Amino acid sequence: MKLARFDPAAFLASHWQQAALQIRNPWDAWQCPIEPDELAGLACEPEVESRLVEQSGPEIWALEQGPFDAERFAALGAKPWTLLVQAVDHHVPEVAQLLSQFRFIPNWRIDDVMVSFASTGGGVGPHFDQYDVFLIQGRGHRRWRIGQRCDDTTPLRAHADLKLLADFEERAVYDLGPGDILYVPPGVAHDGVALDDDCMTLSIGFRAPSRAELITGWSDHVLDELGEDDRYGDPMLPLQDQPGEITEAALARLQAMVLERLADRAGFARWFAAFNSAPKYPDMDWSSEEPLTLEEVREAAQGGTVLRNFASRFVFVRENDAVLLFVDGEMRECRGPAARFAEALCAKHEIALGEIDDDMLALLLDLANRGAIAFAGED
Repeated sequence: MKLARFDPAAFLASHWQQAALQIRNPWDAWQCPIEPDELAGLACEPEVESRLVEQSGPEIWALEQGPFDAERFAALGAKPWTLLVQAVDHHVPEVAQLLSQFRFIPNWRIDDVMVSFASTGGGVGPHFDQYDVFLIQGRGHRRWRIGQRCDDTTPLRAHADLKLLADFEERAVYDLGPGDILYVPPGVAHDGVALDDDCMTLSIGFRAPSRAELITGWSDHVLDELGEDDRYGDPMLPLQDQPGEITEAALARLQAMVLERLADRAGFARWFAAFNSAPKYPDMDWSSEEPLTLEEVREAAQGGTVLRNFASRFVFVRENDAVLLFVDGEMRECRGPAARFAEALCAKHEIALGEIDDDMLALLLDLANRGAIAFAGED
């Protein structure tokens, strides 16, 4: 499936992080990439994050965390309900392939694809998110109400599990059918309600680190690298009239000690790439049960095709003549053909291999044994 009737440049200029936009079925041939039974099966798996929201009244929502027993879905009554499953792209290749149509947003911003299935009237209530989201209607129909701009000061209802808005100011209403998309910028209130019993929505969310996360994470990293000997010094200390004063000169030296390390641009780039590429679910182990040997990788790579693990995060930064490849938080320094391969690997989920040198072979071996890549034809 391709976005055949959509102009990414025009969208970025007029709507990205600015205003909501309804996009009427822009696909060449829309087909929902996952079935309801498959989604329910994922919600029963212990390693998959899932939630069930039931609505027992106009203003009463209850949240239940997965994993679920299959019998739980059979026991759902007539009350409106919604099943939400996170990171479905990690488990269903057809869902992950949707992301290739949204590469006009840099890969490092993409989080995951959440999929929801709802009965008539089902929804999670009026809320807002702190990230951009494309809401793709997979099956059935859903009515979306768009509301006001919200922030940390916006009043919320007293609910133990859900962050629901105390007040919703309706600004627009959109009815979405299969293949339709609704883009919602960060901070914009929205409320979706299923219009039938076959309502499935795929939500492509984008990450946006907060200033607090960046400051905390980077400063903690800097602190970990500092030694006890790295201390303030004041050689040629002049006499001062007031011994109780912290002089401007002393303050300038003290602040410079802090800013000098925090302003390390190359260090920050390495830290952020590792931070950004850290796996969403670090407890999940995709590594090989029996590690491949160098010769096995050499044989598989000869004219073969590399497939990326959809659950792995690949990004790179440039440093002088090298490409620093970060995969699931781990860095690999690449040069020459290996650097060009690393760039391609960050852009595509499938790459046909040509000739490979020893550096590329070592890289392939490492990534394959970590479970970040596989070769076409492998189990």
